[in-house]
Amino acid sequence: MPQIPENVSELTVGQLSARSGAAVSALHFYESKGLISSRRTSGNQRRYHRDALRRVAFVRAAQRVGIPLATIGAALAGLPEERTPNREDWARLSGAWRAELDERIRQLGRLRDHLTDCIGCGCLSLETCVLSNPGDVSGDSISGSRLFPERPGPKEPRAR
Repeated sequence: MPQIPENVSELTVGQLSARSGAAVSALHFYESKGLISSRRTSGNQRRYHRDALRRVAFVRAAQRVGIPLATIGAALAGLPEERTPNREDWARLSGAWRAELDERIRQLGRLRDHLTDCIGCGCLSLETCVLSNPGDVSGDSISGSRLFPERPGPKEPRAR
């Protein structure tokens, strides 16, 4: 991993990519979503403050545990402008995400346990599907493929 001298306060997108392990395109995407920020030089090149390294590490760690970017963005927006997330921030935010992760783990466990019973979206019985209709909660009101929203199909040609 390339070392960046301590006296360098700003990083190019290439340096940030090399140090963080994130692709340049991912860094541009993170910036477009407001997760990191840069300033532009007179030559219109991006320059990131060194703190962007920790913000990128924060984003990537949250992504690895399955937190959506929108949720990560909301968490970062709650920090004072340009402040780098620290250990206390991570502890607080990850604690808040625990319930969401526990629910996702339950859903994945149900999928794993019933995967052999499932044949995907071409299910033979959406009425009793343990994945799309667990416990048959929709069985009293609707059944079959009506559990999923209808998509408009191609228009039929008119008879003349």
